Amino acid sequence: MKQKNKMKYFCISVVSVCTVILIWFLCINVFHMKSETVFPGPVKVFNTFLDKLHTKAPDGATLQAHLWSSIKVALLGYALGALVGVPLGIAMAWNKWVDRFVRPLFDLVRPIPGLAWIPMFILLFGIGITSKALVIFLGALIACIVNSYTGIRQTKETHLWVGDVFGASDSQKLFKIAIPTALPMIFTGLRVALGTSWTALVAAELLASTKGLGYMIQQARAISRPDIIIVGMLAIGAVGAIFDALLHLVEIHVAKGMNAK
Repeated sequence: MKQKNKMKYFCISVVSVCTVILIWFLCINVFHMKSETVFPGPVKVFNTFLDKLHTKAPDGATLQAHLWSSIKVALLGYALGALVGVPLGIAMAWNKWVDRFVRPLFDLVRPIPGLAWIPMFILLFGIGITSKALVIFLGALIACIVNSYTGIRQTKETHLWVGDVFGASDSQKLFKIAIPTALPMIFTGLRVALGTSWTALVAAELLASTKGLGYMIQQARAISRPDIIIVGMLAIGAVGAIFDALLHLVEIHVAKGMNAK
């Protein structure tokens, strides 16, 4: 039954995507509601995608080179943000002294948008990988801290009292009760952070970069190539969806492992 539901969901998803492409094709290639020099149809976008796989023009690199450049920076900043943000959020929620020490700085940094950091990081580190990775790091860090903190705080007092009754230590209550309970919120934070990482990366590449999907989109805008812009946008969406699906599989695997214990 479960397999049947998965197949049904997959078929609905395919039909949904195909419907959008069909409407797009009809509007541009059949009814000519917009000129393809302004908004290209799916056929032209697909041909441009094939061309960019082996052609460096007009931005100096193939689609694979831009994609790898963006993925490399995004994963670096995201991994650092997750490795720092998740433990820090858990520590803030579990220990009041850590919360009191970190919260003033966190409340100060949290409202600052990622784009506001870009000029400062460019001045400090140039337009290389470091400045972009730091922008992504901050975006991922905040999302991970907020969701990890919320997840631990949502642990029911009743469960902790049961742990006290059975003589569990604070560390046992944290790792056996609080963290497993907070796991859905922690992974929600990781998935939100992943989306934030892509957003911050493309914004940074639009402003200052020599390679990457954001740079490719910016160069295409400068020479009025909307087909390349759409190829870049679809590449960002596709890679983001793949990473989100992989993260969901990791979540399922980790949850099964904790339940087995």
